[in-house]
Amino acid sequence: MKNLEEIISLVPELNRADLERWIHEALIEAEQDHGAPRLTDIQFARVRLICSLRYDMDVEEETLPVVLDLIDQLHATRERLHRLSQAVLAQDEEVKAAVLTMLGDARRAGGR
Repeated sequence: MKNLEEIISLVPELNRADLERWIHEALIEAEQDHGAPRLTDIQFARVRLICSLRYDMDVEEETLPVVLDLIDQLHATRERLHRLSQAVLAQDEEVKAAVLTMLGDARRAGGR
């Protein structure tokens, strides 16, 4: 876990006001440690993502929640797909073959 000073020192373009605003607006989830906010490695990665979106790609501040929500949905969908894949792989060969056949039929029907 990293405190705000560590994060600011590791991300040169980041200023404290932006970081505190993002925490206040719940774009980043901070845990309290003796009254001071600290971020997990995942939330630190999110800070870097937000900095890239905001500073490098010029995504407007008002648009950040929408973009982050879409990214979060994509990650959640990817995780569900991974769990589904693991469940299919755990099945016997007959079930796996049937699932693969259905996927192939769906792909052909969709024109892809």
